[in-house]
Amino acid sequence: MIHQAIQGAAAFDCQSCGACCAYSRDWPRFSLEEDATLARIPARFVDDEAGRMRCDGDRCSALSGVVGQHTSCNAYDVRPDVCRECQPGDEACRIARGFFNL
Repeated sequence: MIHQAIQGAAAFDCQSCGACCAYSRDWPRFSLEEDATLARIPARFVDDEAGRMRCDGDRCSALSGVVGQHTSCNAYDVRPDVCRECQPGDEACRIARGFFNL
């Protein structure tokens, strides 16, 4: 059973996807972070007025690369809780992947 779960998670490789970071400008909203935690995120990636990560359209400004091919997060080490909570293969992941037909 554990082996199947590991195989399932491997099928959802974030670095060849990136759909969750390009799915909705409303998705990367800050919720539980303390001010000190948010201050660690580079200002160019933060939309203070909206209380979320800055987006270019529906795509998080910290996302680099091509969705569905190769992506990475330019704020990965200091990403907010909402980003940390999205897990490979969970419901949010599958919704975002479905939007991009991945």
